[in-house]
Parts: sequence; structure tokens; C-alpha cells
Amino acid sequence: MPIVTPYQNSRRFTSTFGAGTGTGATFAIAATAFTDDTGAAATAFPAVFNYYNLYINGLMQTADTSSVTTTAVTIPGGDALDGGTPIVVQFVVS
Repeated sequence: MPIVTPYQNSRRFTSTFGAGTGTGATFAIAATAFTDDTGAAATAFPAVFNYYNLYINGLMQTADTSSVTTTAVTIPGGDALDGGTPIVVQFVVS
């Protein structure tokens, strides 16, 4: 049985697709293009987290839609979306 931590919280970051770079499979949005829950510019995404949720235009996406590192979120094909489309990345941390 997995160990479940008694405390969990989340960190949310918001941006738009217009902040992304690259095309096709290499489309990514840098962590520094996001703002955090306080409205401050983000410097990096959490290095350790339980899982993350990606919301595009308010709709949660499936796990195969993206990947994240501490420096960026990669969304293959994201360059095809309108630059004004909002994106939220939520990291659940312990």
C-alpha cells in the first residue's frame, strides 16, 4: 500500500499560449512566462510534486497532453491554439 502524505497543497501558475515558443512537438511555455497564485512572476515550477493538472481554456487535459520540468511545460501541437487561450498548470505538493 502506498504511503499517503497527510498534508497536500497546490501551486497554480497561469499564462497564455502566446507566451510559448517552438512548433509542433517542441512547443513549450517557459515557467518564467507564468504568474503564480499571488500574481508574482514565476521563476520555476516545483521540483518535487505528487502530480500536476493542466487546464487549457478552463478544461482539464489528459495526462498524454503535456510534460513538465522545473523550467517549462511542453504541449505538443500547442502552437496551433490561439495565442490568447489561457493555460493553468496546477501542481499538487506535499
